This record gives sequence, C-alpha cells and structure tokens, in this order.
Amino acid sequence: MPSRKSSIKAEQLGLSWDVPGVLVAGVDEAGRGPLAGPVVAAAVILDELRPIKGLADSKVLSAKRRDELYEEIRARALCCSVGEASVEEIDSLNILQATMLAMRRAVEGLRLLPGKVLVDGNRLPVLRVHAEAIVGGDAKVQSISAASIIAKVTRDRSCQALHERFPLYGFDEHKGYGTRDHLQALRTHGACEAHRRSFAPVRQLLSPAGELLRPTDAALAAHRMLTR
Repeated sequence: MPSRKSSIKAEQLGLSWDVPGVLVAGVDEAGRGPLAGPVVAAAVILDELRPIKGLADSKVLSAKRRDELYEEIRARALCCSVGEASVEEIDSLNILQATMLAMRRAVEGLRLLPGKVLVDGNRLPVLRVHAEAIVGGDAKVQSISAASIIAKVTRDRSCQALHERFPLYGFDEHKGYGTRDHLQALRTHGACEAHRRSFAPVRQLLSPAGELLRPTDAALAAHRMLTR
C-alpha cells in the first residue's frame, strides 16, 4: 500500500507518478454537510479519446446541466463507480471517517484498476493504489469534476426518494441541508430515521432515551390531505 512517505521518497528519487498510459481516477463526494441522508462519493476514469466539454465543479452548474453531464459522463467515461456511507455509519464513525469510507468504496468499485487516484480536498482515504489530495480539485482536474457531478446527481436523486418516504420535510428542495424550512420541519415534526443523530440540530430533538422523535400519524395524515 503506497503511503505518503513512499510518495515523498519517489519524488526525492526523481520519479514521477504521471506515467503515460496509467489510468487516473478522480474522486469527490457530496453530502458531508446535510442533516440527513447518506454521504455519497464517486470515482471516475475519463477516456482521453472521448473528451467531455463543460466539466466543472458541480456546485457551479445548474441542476439541468448537471443532469446532462451526468448522462454524458456515464456514456463516455472508461468507468464510473459510486460508494455511499449510510446514516448509521455516519453516526457511528463521524462524518469525516464515513466520507473516507464512501470514497474507498467508490474506488474499489471501479471496473478498471487505476494507477493513480486524485481526491478532492486535503485528506485521503486508505487505498491500495497511490493517491494524491488536491485542494479545490473539483475545479482544477476534469476527472474530479466528473466525480463531483456523479456524486451530486446521485445524492440529489436519493433525496428525492427520501422525500417520497418522508414528505413532511421537503428533502426534494433542501437536499437535507439545514435550511430555515428544514429546521422548522424538524421543530414541528421531530426527526425521522433519515436524519443524522450525531448532528447537533438533530441531536437536540432526541428524546431523553435517545430515540428519534418521529412525526405523528395525525401530522402525516394532515400533510396528505393538504397535498392531494
């Protein structure tokens, strides 16, 4: 397993990891900050012979453009993989370690073995291949930009599924982030099983026994009546 020490040693010897023909995977995540839902990571190996125009940090793209690029990346990349860490894993490990776990799962799920992995940010998951952390990589490295788009679209779609299960909270709009409307819904209805118990706004709504306060049947029925 290459380590940071081995990477530094290679640089001191004048060696380079940027060897022509070596497959490079970009890795990024979506969903570290929200109060609910999984954290999602993606790993993408682009095909140099099939370039994709318009790749950028997913945060600066419209939802429509992200969806378009998502389909193009899926069609043109050599391979893509998505890894997740569940709400339960986030609460038991902490969000940082859960993010590293999701990234590792994404890389290990690639159909092709990369010779190098480029990760957005300043921390690296434990991997069996050489990896490099790049701060702001989602705006600098196309494969990381592609991974950011795959991760973001995947997570947004999972939030749509959460909305269908728990319509009281508006997951389709705020994607689990602590917006004013989301916090108001938490105060009104309590927390559901999709919420991260370890995050302060949710933890404050736990019962003394540590159980999540759930929306009442009456509240659910009232919501259904209003949305018919």
